[in-house]
Amino acid sequence: MDAQKEALQRIISTLANKNDEIQNFIDTLSHTLKGVQANSSNVIAELDEEFDGLYSILDEMKESMTNSIKQEQAHKSQELQNQLSQCSNALENSEELLEFAARSLDIKDPEEFSKAARQIKDRVTMASAFRISLKPKVSDNMTHLMVDFSQERQMLQALKFLPVPKAPEIDPVECLVADNAVTIVWRMPEEDNKIDHFVLEYRKTNFDGLPRVKDETCWELIDYIKGTEYTLSGLKFDSKYMNFRVRACNKAVAGEYSDPMTLETKALVFSLDNTSSHLNLKVEDSYVEWDPTGGKGQENKIKGKENKGSGQITVLKNNTRSGTPSPKRTSISSRSPSIRGSRDRFTGESYTVLGDTAIESGQHYWEVRAQKDCKSYSVGVAYKNLGKFDQLGKTNTSWCIHVNNWLQTTFAAKHNNKAKALDMTVPDRIGVYCDFDGGLVWRTCIEYWTASAKCCENAPEE
Repeated sequence: MDAQKEALQRIISTLANKNDEIQNFIDTLSHTLKGVQANSSNVIAELDEEFDGLYSILDEMKESMTNSIKQEQAHKSQELQNQLSQCSNALENSEELLEFAARSLDIKDPEEFSKAARQIKDRVTMASAFRISLKPKVSDNMTHLMVDFSQERQMLQALKFLPVPKAPEIDPVECLVADNAVTIVWRMPEEDNKIDHFVLEYRKTNFDGLPRVKDETCWELIDYIKGTEYTLSGLKFDSKYMNFRVRACNKAVAGEYSDPMTLETKALVFSLDNTSSHLNLKVEDSYVEWDPTGGKGQENKIKGKENKGSGQITVLKNNTRSGTPSPKRTSISSRSPSIRGSRDRFTGESYTVLGDTAIESGQHYWEVRAQKDCKSYSVGVAYKNLGKFDQLGKTNTSWCIHVNNWLQTTFAAKHNNKAKALDMTVPDRIGVYCDFDGGLVWRTCIEYWTASAKCCENAPEE
């Protein structure tokens, strides 16, 4: 009976999950349908605008060419009118002279006839009829202003929609999640020289696998990316995963989005447990102060941590984290399940405070920032058996980075009471990566990482 009931409950749970998936898919289809309707209206409006622009250019060209024909017509007409007027005047003068000459033939008096003959000769010599050209100055040929748009007509008839860029492909091997930043790398399935830029969208989610529409944050967009990779920095990893997708755009049209890529962004979110701190430490959430009066004084404050998840690194199982300041040496660490917090958890010169989160597995990263006047602090990890008098780096179960700013500044990695000096300037912040599966502790300073110690149980002392 119980077995059948459990089997039925599993079936019901499976069916309920499937129903949720179908409902999410329905929401996706509805959202896509609305997008199709809205986008089709947009592209029709854009098509009208493009053709209106084309019509406008054709109208302007037609008007310009028509004006050229009219100007040529006016010029030729004026030339022919002038030539016609000259010829008419010459013909009129010539006819008058011809009439005068005909009358002169009837003169009987030799002297008068001789005088008339001389006048006719002089007038003929000066007659415009003998000086004008009998060839038209311009022709009626207007073929040089004719047009043949057969090629252009073929081009217009060949007009079609712009080729849509293919969807890019995100390369999961090249993508990197580290140090509050995510680098996304993609490539085009085939070379396309007309790509103008890319658009990257991302959103945070707590679901692995395909993106969901229901109860999800909206996509955030980064436009006009010229290259084929982009780094999002300054992120806060407050969700388990992030979805990414990319689309390519040419001058006028955007292609389809790539298949969504889901990257894990594990973050170890913790505060400092003031119930487990040394009596001479004042602890509030994410910062700790040295308090020589046991809670009545303040000096040398240190910012405790900035949680930054990394899909690349993992935190030790059953370990503690540490890092702090003091006139002597203090530490911050995370509590293991077997350690119960109390104000006498650390005593003597073990100025340490634990984190409030038990660490079982996963890849994690955290940082500390110290104030400029902080004299000394350590940040690191330790197994759960860190004693109440123990100091980080002085046991074979703890590893740390230690900064000492007293008479002479020292910067070193410590383990099993041995120190290895780090040849670099003390950075503004120190981060720690813990890789439980690989058995490694790494420290990171600003832009580069350096291995500081191995922390698997059989690791040689360093």
